[in-house]
Amino acid sequence: MDFANLAAQLNAGTILPEGIVIITLMAVLIIDLALGRASERWIGYVAIGGLLASIFALYLQWDSANPIGFSGGFNADDLSIVFRGIVALSSTVTVLMSIRYIEQSGTALAEFIGILLTATLGGMILSGANELVTIFIALESLSISSYLLTGYTKRDPRSNEAALKYLLIGASSTAVFLYGVSLLYGLSGGKTQLTAIELGITNANLTQSLGLVIALVFVIAGVGFKISAAPFHQWTPDVYEGAPTPVIAFLSVGSKAAGFALALRLLTTVFPLVAEEWKFVFTALAVLSMVLGNVVALAQTSMKRMLAYSSIAQAGFVMIGLIAGTEAGYASMVFYMLVYLFMNLCGFTCVILFSLRTGTDQIAEYSGLYQKDPLLTLGLSLSLLSLGGIPPLAGFFGKIYLFWAGWQAGLYWLVLLGLVTSVISIYYYIRVVKMMVVKEPQEMSDAIKNYPEINWKLPGFRPLQIGLITTLIATSLLGVLSNPIFTLANNSVTHTPMLQAVTAQKAQVTIAKIHEQQEL
Repeated sequence: MDFANLAAQLNAGTILPEGIVIITLMAVLIIDLALGRASERWIGYVAIGGLLASIFALYLQWDSANPIGFSGGFNADDLSIVFRGIVALSSTVTVLMSIRYIEQSGTALAEFIGILLTATLGGMILSGANELVTIFIALESLSISSYLLTGYTKRDPRSNEAALKYLLIGASSTAVFLYGVSLLYGLSGGKTQLTAIELGITNANLTQSLGLVIALVFVIAGVGFKISAAPFHQWTPDVYEGAPTPVIAFLSVGSKAAGFALALRLLTTVFPLVAEEWKFVFTALAVLSMVLGNVVALAQTSMKRMLAYSSIAQAGFVMIGLIAGTEAGYASMVFYMLVYLFMNLCGFTCVILFSLRTGTDQIAEYSGLYQKDPLLTLGLSLSLLSLGGIPPLAGFFGKIYLFWAGWQAGLYWLVLLGLVTSVISIYYYIRVVKMMVVKEPQEMSDAIKNYPEINWKLPGFRPLQIGLITTLIATSLLGVLSNPIFTLANNSVTHTPMLQAVTAQKAQVTIAKIHEQQEL
């Protein structure tokens, strides 16, 4: 094979954004080795610059004529571009909120950013991986980096405990997932590409075999862990409470987005002939996630634990779009993940600022915050109200789009359950807002009475301010000016051949059923 044919098969330009992240990672490590502690003041901005350049490279790849790279191992279609963008954007905001937090913890910033960029790289490749080995390596890059980040503040016993729990449960879920994909490899006759696996299973007439059902269950278990869906959520509350707050901010958005991208690609490509089975399983997961997440969040006293159960519930809402299996359903998933990125990271930025200034994350300690810090109160209030789905914020339109897509697909009782649990969620979100805003001065908590003077000029606070204001503006405006995001989400689905084939096949089945009913 000559070089031109090899280059055409590789099509290495498909991973240009990931290449930029790798170069940024190497630059961070080399600068840290060369300059030591002196580099920590601006090394975060090097990482942010590299991530923004990666996002720009993703923009240039939109509607690429040849999105398949590495002989089919990687697919840079529009759907993967959106999910890779979500992972890169979440990492960018995480770096902004990390600089002061990591410095105050007394640990090395460059190492933290290096591990975070490795997790970002894993999440981005996972979002476009189209082959089993690539999927597994990307998943492990994301997972192992996440374990390291969770236990990064070594002097904090809670962080060590969270990392150990995350590692043990994560290793178990990885083993289950790996066993599931190894079954797929065997059933398809030794194929690793997703499309070839589906073709091999169909040709061997194994679409109703017990092995395929077991593989499906194991794959769903692995994906369910990554998106923190109940009952695979056991790690979430403890990890959220014990891990460094910037880490859980990334896990709640970047890791979850990569998990949903993996779920979409695996289920629609490999398991289209058992779609009813996996939709039934995901319906059970969605019901459990929405009910458990929202009900248990009512009883939480820690802000981080409350946001952990909120994250479980949000995964349940997003699954409605996946279960719908229509163009509108897939587009609503993308739309909601895009707005969830900003409203959730805005909330975590506020939690980090509050903990840096007071040293606590207990909900009761937020009492009377408006009297001392109006900007922080505004940011946290709007992000929580948006997560609850209060109009006209971005979260309201995201939930409306998800519920509308589910209703169109005939998921009436699931949408009604989503509406009921959304109302429940509004209670625990508004409880925090009321505590911050309504309390009289004499009812201030001790933390607020001793609240330090606000000074954004302190080292590391300016990036936090930029992150807070950016995410706050996005959360506020993306609801009213949601049309560009709405168009982006729709185009990412309509321009992706994989999803178009699935929706076309579903339409044909529906038409066939209508004809059968008419004949009867």
